[in-house]
Amino acid sequence: MKAFKKKTTRTDRTDSWHPYAWQAQSLLLAYPDEQFEQRLTLAGRVAASLPEPVAGPLLRFTAHAEQTATADLTTAYVATFDHRKRCCPYLTYYAHGDTRKRGLALLRLKQTYAAAGWRLTDDELPDHLAVVLEFAATDPATGARLLTEHRAGLELLRLALNDDGSPWAHVLDSVSATLPALAGDDREAVLRLAAQGPPEEQVGLDPYASSPVFLPDPVVGGPR
Repeated sequence: MKAFKKKTTRTDRTDSWHPYAWQAQSLLLAYPDEQFEQRLTLAGRVAASLPEPVAGPLLRFTAHAEQTATADLTTAYVATFDHRKRCCPYLTYYAHGDTRKRGLALLRLKQTYAAAGWRLTDDELPDHLAVVLEFAATDPATGARLLTEHRAGLELLRLALNDDGSPWAHVLDSVSATLPALAGDDREAVLRLAAQGPPEEQVGLDPYASSPVFLPDPVVGGPR
């Protein structure tokens, strides 16, 4: 694995190491299935070549995971991401909740992926953080834009995981370290989301003329 120049500042542009970081983070945020041990080893190798603010949290997670039985890690994953709305890994949920606007946001994500020649399987939702990170690894410029657009939700998820003492908080810390520092508007959005929560269903919205509406459960498990 090629070593990358260490950088500690965060900017709007992407560097050569960003796709590697996003791919490693995606691997660690997916459901811990029978291939998890292989993903863990690969992510650890990649992390060693990344800037310390990005690598450090990843290595803390891999160290924890290596000492934890896969069955126990799976149980913790389900308890964290499937049963707690405040730890929801579906990014559009933070901006739109379970409203019909979320359906349009999901459709736009799918269209963005399709425009880049990227197709999802039927059992994958386009806004799961692991999926967005995997896409960002293949299309860094567009992926960076998507992650930045969902910066407030990402930060709220990161804070919730840290509050819960979840090992996946380390992975979110690493994701945050790949993005620009929170600006004024982003900070205000995080505070607003923390105080109000995602929006509820809005009555009286015009139905979409021809666009399918997706209303997935925000607490169903992530990519399996």
